[in-house]
Amino acid sequence: MAKFADEFKTFVIKGNPLEMAVGILIGISFNKMVNSLVNDILMPPVGFMIGGVEFKHLQWVIRPERVADTGETLPAVTVNYGAFGNTIVELVIVALSLFVVVKLMNRLVRRRENEIAP
Repeated sequence: MAKFADEFKTFVIKGNPLEMAVGILIGISFNKMVNSLVNDILMPPVGFMIGGVEFKHLQWVIRPERVADTGETLPAVTVNYGAFGNTIVELVIVALSLFVVVKLMNRLVRRRENEIAP
């Protein structure tokens, strides 16, 4: 497991342009799947365990919505830490997925190069 973590760290820090391009394309194609995984599968139980709320709606209200003296409705000012948490989980899943795909592709390329070598 330590080798896997070291390789992932190297990939994130020193990835070459081809690996990054592949990562971007795969990341785009995984976007809907990861969003659904996080929003529909992983985070609802977390929200349930912390009080039965949907995690992505958790927020810290700095100033609630109010009506100004002019009659204009001023929106609430909030820090949406639940939505931010969902985004962090999505990023981790996408990054790990990309790493695994690139690792497999590199293994296939090396295997092919070894077969071609005299």
